[in-house]
Amino acid sequence: MDRVPILKIGDVLLVSIQVDLEDKTAIQLQEDVADRIVASGAHGVIIDITGLDIVDSFVGRMLSSIAAISRVLGADTVVVGMRPAVAITLVELGLSLEGIQTALNVERGMRILAEARQGPRLHRDERGSTAEAAAPR
Repeated sequence: MDRVPILKIGDVLLVSIQVDLEDKTAIQLQEDVADRIVASGAHGVIIDITGLDIVDSFVGRMLSSIAAISRVLGADTVVVGMRPAVAITLVELGLSLEGIQTALNVERGMRILAEARQGPRLHRDERGSTAEAAAPR
């Protein structure tokens, strides 16, 4: 059985799915990601699905499960590299990927995770009032 590579970049795990997943590989991936979060203390997981041509309901649920497991273990998840056809298929299947943020590429995914780690920023106006300010893009 092939395993999906999981790389560590700072406090983020990068999961690069380059082939369509078989059920056993997808289940193993969930376990591998959970193990690596605990072992590395990662605060974020980026799942790069650039290599996926099709996503069925099983893979969609697997992505949601990985995000839920990651959240329980203290890591945010961002899915990157989604092709338009994959997005359309997920919507048609009724899979909203709830709790998962998406980004066009790894760079933007890293930025989302970095902003999430910083939390909301407070901004003082001329009168000294504070308000939440959007993080710079």
